[in-house]
Amino acid sequence: MLGKLLSQYWWVLLVRGIVAVLFGIAALAWPGLTLATLVLVFAAFAFVDGVFAVVNGIGARKTDEHWWWLLLEGVVGILFGVLTFQNPAITTVVLLFYIAAWAIFTGAMRIVLAVRLRKEIEGEFWLGLSGLVSILFGFLMMARPDAGALAVLWLIAVWSIVIGLSLIVLAFRVHGLRPKDAAVPAAAH
Repeated sequence: MLGKLLSQYWWVLLVRGIVAVLFGIAALAWPGLTLATLVLVFAAFAFVDGVFAVVNGIGARKTDEHWWWLLLEGVVGILFGVLTFQNPAITTVVLLFYIAAWAIFTGAMRIVLAVRLRKEIEGEFWLGLSGLVSILFGFLMMARPDAGALAVLWLIAVWSIVIGLSLIVLAFRVHGLRPKDAAVPAAAH
């Protein structure tokens, strides 16, 4: 069961959430970041987030037949990170589309996982919400490719903090998880 796996590896969700929040705070704290720095910070974030998603996916392969969704999300994150590291001189617009596509894809994966988890755990809403926010963020980025680098930086920072906070909340919700259908023993009188 995916819910049991998430409960076992709740700390991976927590670490992913903390990394996302720290990335967002750093982007807000230093708005004068150069494009090259932004590119490298995004690449590192996408890569690290992808590695943790791969760890989740591999851990799930024995207990969940759909473990490959997590693995796929992680591989895509790693690929976006590597592509961004290999092309540090990319323009703001290209970076914007890299980030937008990655956000849309990972958002869709999170919504699929949330729907699958709705019968297994409570709190799957937070995973679905992070997916919806990612998709909306991605489409917003694509709709405004002419936005300046500072505006893009602020959007990325806010998106990262929202995603991070939702993953942190989900991590604590699945820590010590009990399936929805587990019977609660009656108190002895």
